[in-house]
Amino acid sequence: MAIGELYDVVIDCPDPDALAGFYRQVIGGEIADSDGHWTTLVIPGGRRVSFQRVEDYSPPRWPGQEHPQQIHLDVLVADLEAAEPGVLGLGATLLKTYAGFRVYADPAGHPFCLVTG
Repeated sequence: MAIGELYDVVIDCPDPDALAGFYRQVIGGEIADSDGHWTTLVIPGGRRVSFQRVEDYSPPRWPGQEHPQQIHLDVLVADLEAAEPGVLGLGATLLKTYAGFRVYADPAGHPFCLVTG
């Protein structure tokens, strides 16, 4: 049984509004929220793609890994306290706790978040 469901794909970038506008033209959808640091595009079918401002952003360079891809998954759960032991048991490491979400590293070191709606 899964611990949660995919809630959001988050992409690091220098200008969240501009990149969300680009992807809105590519894949459709509507901008659901934007605060200058975070912009969410809700695409047909209700899935979310969000764009997160990163200062001193360095874009990935394909195919090398000198500048790796910058993306993380948000996983929607009903209860953070109940879900946390499951991901920790699978090998995740808690990195930081915030109100409404927690940041973890997967076993390979990639960040991901558990979030509540």
